[in-house]
Parts: sequence; C-alpha cells; structure tokens
Amino acid sequence: EDHRRVVFATEGKDAETVERFREDLEAHGGKAEQVQEACLDMSAAFIRGLTEEFPEAKLTFDNFHLMQLLTEAIDDTRRQEQPTHPELKGTRFTWLKNDWNRTDKQQATFDALRSSSLATIRATHIKSVFQDIFAAESVQEAEPLLKAWYFWATHSRIGPVIKAAKTIKNHWAGVLRWFVSRISNGVLEAINSLI
Repeated sequence: EDHRRVVFATEGKDAETVERFREDLEAHGGKAEQVQEACLDMSAAFIRGLTEEFPEAKLTFDNFHLMQLLTEAIDDTRRQEQPTHPELKGTRFTWLKNDWNRTDKQQATFDALRSSSLATIRATHIKSVFQDIFAAESVQEAEPLLKAWYFWATHSRIGPVIKAAKTIKNHWAGVLRWFVSRISNGVLEAINSLI
C-alpha cells in the first residue's frame, strides 16, 4: 500500500524555498541526489531551484497548471472579444469550467454559442484537444499529438492562445515528462508548497 506524507513545509515561492527543502532533507538523512522526480508549475524560480538543488531530478510540469494556463488564455480571449460580441457578457464562468462541471445554464450558453466562429469558442476547443492528449499512453503517442496541437494553436490567430502555446513549447521536455512520470501536484502538491 502506497502512503504519502508531508515531509517539509515552508512559506515562499522562490528558489530559496527549494534550498530550504534540500537542507531539511539532508538534516534528516536524505540525499539530494536521490530525488529522481519533481512535479512543479512553470515558475522560473522553482525550475532554477530544483535544477540547482536536485540536479538528478527530472522535472514534470503539472498538467493542472498547464490547463490553468490555457483557461487563462480563454478568459483573456473572451475579455478581448466581449466588447464587440455582447452575447459573451456574463458568460465568464461558462468558459472557466470543463464540460463535466458546468451548470445547466452554463452548458446551455455554451451549446448556444458552440457553432459560432467566436475566438472564445475556438480557444475552448484548442484547450479541450490539449486536455485530451493526456489520455495518451506514452511519450511516443503523445509527442506527435502535442506537435500537431502546437501547430494548430500557434496558427489560430488568437493572441492569448498563441502566447500560452509558446509557453508550453518553452517547457516541452517537462510537459512530455508527465507521460513517463505520471506525477502531478494532485499527488505532490505538498512539494510545490514545500519547496
């Protein structure tokens, strides 16, 4: 049976928090070089801290944060488009949720707009396809899907989606690493707040 427990907690969101974690780990008999995997968001400070303090660790970028990045791109798209498309007024939460957790009213709004050519709808489809890629069973299966998705996203003519896709591309190895490690902050949330 697999048991998880918090081994360290501290405030902070910079590289020094990672250093404090390594010091605590070593003070309790652990060795930094034994840490093989780490899951994190795309924070430059955490990346730098983990790379410096745990050089053997492979970095996995948490898919929750990847989805959050795309959800923010959808929201930015909606905000940009709303002044010329009054049908988007009051629909913010329709786009922030997935199909399975929208209210009936939000789903009705989504269904009514689904076949429109709104950039907000297209951005939502781009996010949904990205989300579906995480059903792939291996890096070999996922990478061509991600490459095709990246091409689509960066040719969408939707500024916030292009920016999000380029951020994902800049973290490509850690995005693909998920298909090997299968770890996420749902499992290691403690590490993000610990480190």
